[in-house]
Amino acid sequence: MFNPVVIAIPFFAATIALEVWWSNRTGANVYHRKDAWNNILIGFVSVAFGLLFGIFISAIYSAVYWMAPYKFPADAWWSWVILFFVDDLAYYIFHRVSHESRLFWNFHVVHHSSEEYNLSVAVRQSWFSGLLHWIFYAPVMLLGFAPWMFVIMHGFNLIYQFWIHTKLVHRLGPLEWILNTPSHHRVHHGVNEKYLDKNYAGVLIIWDRVFGSFVNEEEEPKYGIIKPVNSFNPLWINTHSWVEMYDAVKRRSTLGGKIRCIFGSPNMDLKDNL
Repeated sequence: MFNPVVIAIPFFAATIALEVWWSNRTGANVYHRKDAWNNILIGFVSVAFGLLFGIFISAIYSAVYWMAPYKFPADAWWSWVILFFVDDLAYYIFHRVSHESRLFWNFHVVHHSSEEYNLSVAVRQSWFSGLLHWIFYAPVMLLGFAPWMFVIMHGFNLIYQFWIHTKLVHRLGPLEWILNTPSHHRVHHGVNEKYLDKNYAGVLIIWDRVFGSFVNEEEEPKYGIIKPVNSFNPLWINTHSWVEMYDAVKRRSTLGGKIRCIFGSPNMDLKDNL
């Protein structure tokens, strides 16, 4: 199945190289060499895992689509317009849950664990996200959008999000009210108290404005996660949060406590010692 993200890999590589060159030329110093190469390695392995998981996910999407009572016509322009909004809202929901539930944060933390902010961070993605992320997108097929339509639309949504991982673009005027921009996404990656768990948007920042999760960039963000991973080992970066959750679950003495530890806030351990 045609996947725009895979096709876009040469574009990602070229623009990362361009940002490195510009950063060095201007003295912006937005790259840490070891971190950047680590991001790229993690990104390539995540693509390989994504292709593997894609076989199983495609089967699920096809089965769900078969059950849809209505099928949107792929040759109608309005189907694609509706799909754009549906997909972008589904991404917002997925992204917000990935910050508010530890189970899903265990995948997403990989992306946030870099303490740098540049285009290479965009490709720093979980190797194992294909295990569960489909849960958020299967309803799109149940609404009547063919899986191949979703893959194309969602792929372009993710490609859009690549370029907003940069410090080199500041504000975009009136577009800041509608689109997710580098400024808005820098906030999302910040661990400053006022920035935590804000600006979940994919393409349209309007979801954050509507659902009360929007914050403007004011002070310079500090990047990373609350409990730094302090490692350049790509396997540990992809698994450390699972190990921490397992240890936390063992410490809980009640079934309810164990369940809250898995599905509750990722920061539960920082808030209590249960």
